[in-house]
Parts: sequence; structure tokens; C-alpha cells
Amino acid sequence: MNGYFDIALNLASDRFLGDRKKVITNAISHDVNYFNIVCSSIDELDFIKDLNNRFKENSCFTLGVHPHNANELNEYNLQLLKDSINLHHPSAVGETGLDFFRNLSSFESQLSAFEQQIKISIENNLPLFLHQRDAHDDFIKVIDKYILDIPKGVVHCFTGTQSQLDDYLERNLYIGLTGWICDERRNKDLRKSIKNIPIDKLMIETDAPYLIPRNLEIKPKNNRNEPKFLPHIANEIAALMNISLEEFNKQVFNNSKSFFGIHSKD
Repeated sequence: MNGYFDIALNLASDRFLGDRKKVITNAISHDVNYFNIVCSSIDELDFIKDLNNRFKENSCFTLGVHPHNANELNEYNLQLLKDSINLHHPSAVGETGLDFFRNLSSFESQLSAFEQQIKISIENNLPLFLHQRDAHDDFIKVIDKYILDIPKGVVHCFTGTQSQLDDYLERNLYIGLTGWICDERRNKDLRKSIKNIPIDKLMIETDAPYLIPRNLEIKPKNNRNEPKFLPHIANEIAALMNISLEEFNKQVFNNSKSFFGIHSKD
């Protein structure tokens, strides 16, 4: 059986401070033998590459600016991001997109940062690692301006409606599912609709340290999500899709390898 591939690990988070090697060791012991380290801020550009170097046999990484931090992307930092991408060669651009739930950056800044990072993706022929929350219509409008040129993209941490899912799949985007799916109280529609996701367009993630699965039998005292919980998430999704865990994981693992351009791992 293939190992598991966690496409969203926020390893730069302070919640992993002093504990990163143990977290990765625990993940590998649970067959989570590959993960994507997600960048969210200009301040993380070099640190993300350093983390990738520390765990090089088991990781790839993104470089980009999360919509929460879109205000950072002034002219100087935009050039810094471009230079870092040319220097460090990430597997994707992002995490980028729109988030109107918290509006930690202005509407205008988010739109500008999103478009700039789409252009970087196109210029470098790199996939987009995408975030969307409470901004679907504007998100689709921006995507549609560039859809013919975008190499490929994944809408990570998908928690939306069947209609939103249809919009993403019509644009040939991949879908990333998290432990959010493990909360049957709030996710009745999502739990029904995921069987409509073509398995060749699906990837899985923890988004650790966030979004710890609600139905874990034993939760850590710090309530911190970790990549070692990815098999639990995979089992839940495979059951909802009514396919064997082995078949499910083989496909999503290969999807992830292909998406991030990982050719050296089985």
C-alpha cells in the first residue's frame, strides 16, 4: 500500500516550535511519508525552504502569500517573492486566494495579491495552491481571467457546496479535503457531495496544526492537529466514497505526486 501524502502542513507555525522533528517522525511512523510545507507570508520564504531542506526526503513546499497577509505584497515584497521562487524552486505558488470571512487584509489587497501570484504561477509554469473562504464568486471571477493559462491548481481545504464544487471541477481544479469532513454535525451536505468528486481530482490534507478531526478517539491535550492523523481522515473519506482504503489512497497519493511534480518517490 502507498504511504500517505499530506498536501497541507503549516510546519512554520509557532504551534510546532521545538517539536518539528518529533511531529515528522510520528507522521512517518503512521505511513504519512510525504507532505507539502505551506507558505503563508513573506516572512516565511527562507524558513520554508530551510524546513524543506531539513526534511528533504519527505517534503515539497510552496511559496506565496496567504490572503490574510495580502497587505504585505507591496512592490518590494512582490519582487522578493519572485526572486525567492526563482532561487528556491517550490513545487507550487501559494497559499493564495481570497478570504472574506475575516478580512485581515483589504478587499483590494487580496484581489491584487491573488492576481499577482496567478501571474507568477503562469510565468513559472507552477501549480497554484489555492484558498477560498466566503469569497467564491469573486474567486471564480479572478480565476476565469487566467483559466486558459493557469498550469493547474488545487482548492485546498474544500468545505463548500455542491454548486461550488461543480464550479471548481468545471475549471479542471483539484480538490483538497481535510479533517473537517469528520464532523458529521456540520458537514451533512459536504459528506454527501464528496462522492461526486472524481477520484483523479482529489487530494487529502490535515492543514495541521489546524482543523483537528472532531471524531478522533483520543485527542492530544493541546488540540493540535498533526500529519499523523491523515490516515484517519483518509479512512473517513474512503468510507463516504464507498471505495476501499487501498484503492483510494493509491489514487490520491499518485494525484499528489503528479500535481507537485514529485518523481523520485514510489
